[in-house]
Amino acid sequence: MNERSTPAERSGDRQDPDAETPQPPAGDDAVPRLGPRPIERPAVDPAVAAVFGRPGGIDGGFAAPRNGSTPPSRTTLVAPPPAALASAFGRPDPSAPSLQRPENGAGARGGGAHGDDAFWTDGAERDPWRDPESAAALGPPAGPPSRNGSAVRGEGARLSLREVLFGKRVDPKALIALGVIAVLVGAAGGLVGRFTAEGADGLTDPDPTITQSVEARERPPGSVADIARRTVPAVVSFEIRVGDEGGGGSGVIIDPAGYVLTNNHVVAPAAEASGAQIEAVFHDGTRTGAQIVGRDPKTDLAVVKVEVANPVVATIGSSSELAVGDGVIAIGSPLGLAGTVTEGIVSAVNRPVRLDGAGTDTNAVIDAVQTDAAINPGNSGGPLVDSTGAVVGINTAIRSLGMGEGGSIGLGFAIPIDDARGIAEELIRGGAVTHAEIGINARSVSDGTTDGAQVQNVQQGGSAEAAGIIEGDVIVRLGERPIAGADELVVAYREHNPGDTVAVELIREGRPLTVSVVLGSD
Repeated sequence: MNERSTPAERSGDRQDPDAETPQPPAGDDAVPRLGPRPIERPAVDPAVAAVFGRPGGIDGGFAAPRNGSTPPSRTTLVAPPPAALASAFGRPDPSAPSLQRPENGAGARGGGAHGDDAFWTDGAERDPWRDPESAAALGPPAGPPSRNGSAVRGEGARLSLREVLFGKRVDPKALIALGVIAVLVGAAGGLVGRFTAEGADGLTDPDPTITQSVEARERPPGSVADIARRTVPAVVSFEIRVGDEGGGGSGVIIDPAGYVLTNNHVVAPAAEASGAQIEAVFHDGTRTGAQIVGRDPKTDLAVVKVEVANPVVATIGSSSELAVGDGVIAIGSPLGLAGTVTEGIVSAVNRPVRLDGAGTDTNAVIDAVQTDAAINPGNSGGPLVDSTGAVVGINTAIRSLGMGEGGSIGLGFAIPIDDARGIAEELIRGGAVTHAEIGINARSVSDGTTDGAQVQNVQQGGSAEAAGIIEGDVIVRLGERPIAGADELVVAYREHNPGDTVAVELIREGRPLTVSVVLGSD
């Protein structure tokens, strides 16, 4: 480094750049020194120096006072700079050791010009940080040095369990500490599980004691369950196939020979078509073919025979003993559900109902037993039984609110068994039935006080003509039965046999009249 120059040197002659740098005298104790590089100062243009140079006789930066006067003494008080700034940017302490190589060569480790340098390391002159002419270059990224001064190494390969346990790669104390921690964690988990299990013990019992079941409740005679148990085996379901079409209904076995009583409209499609098949299905799933014995379209009854050994036969009761409010049970296959049992009461008796043939030859008016037991399509032909299990009617029709087939709304009708029994016996004996006939057509009328059946026309040669009944007469009673309409007149004379003589009360031109009629045959 250069020694500090005095103002005289700065204002005096410039050093010749070509002058030789003085070297210390060579000797045994002399140490070679690195001298400063010569300063290159370009030549100054005299014209420029004359314009920008210092005036003659002035060495400092300020001109001398004019007129030779001495400037007044001025004292400027300036606050001392902060210690940090003074230490960083202030002049060095003259007593501090110099950064230059000692001039007396005290620091040499060897003698002579070629001895080891006590200040510079080998190749210091080639260090880019000391060579001002070296080019800029990117070095390694800055980072904290490692503890031992070596470079930080990357992550090595992971150790296997064998290396950890037997390769002396892990401190045994660390393994022991890890084992103790694992034992403590396991013990804590065990305690938690123990407390949890003890809390759940209140919900379970290893030795439960379930209350012994009692015997099923007694089903006394006359209960619905008892009636169903005795009657359902005597009820069959019919499956009828006519070409690609099918139908169904129900029936009840009334004779040990295999005779089954049902409705005419159930089997009429098979009777009127060739190649039709009728199959009877019993409550246990047994199937067998069935043959039509006889049909009666005027009462909507029919008898079918099935070939089965020892069938269960239903008990036949009496419909004349029924009273409104008696409990009844309907059994059949509504909507194809075989063995269905529904319960209700007798809603009315002797209810004249004209039946819709539903595409068959049925043209019947029945003196029905009305019930609120649920009856649906498929119940037709099945039995209506009383509280003793005896058959008191054959379920035949329902009344619905909509058009066409509808469900039960509590208005079901059954043919009284007293009427059905006689028809069935005649069909079994001869395959056909004859009915009493009066020989008139009538319509229902009412004058506000009296209801009756008004004669519309009289059949020539019939029983009514022979008795003197004429058109316009209003029949109000036949035998012991009052007549409230045309349908009731039909069921009234069909209760008698052909050839019976009955008294007929009528109104003619406002006057009551009674005539005797000998019923004919259809």
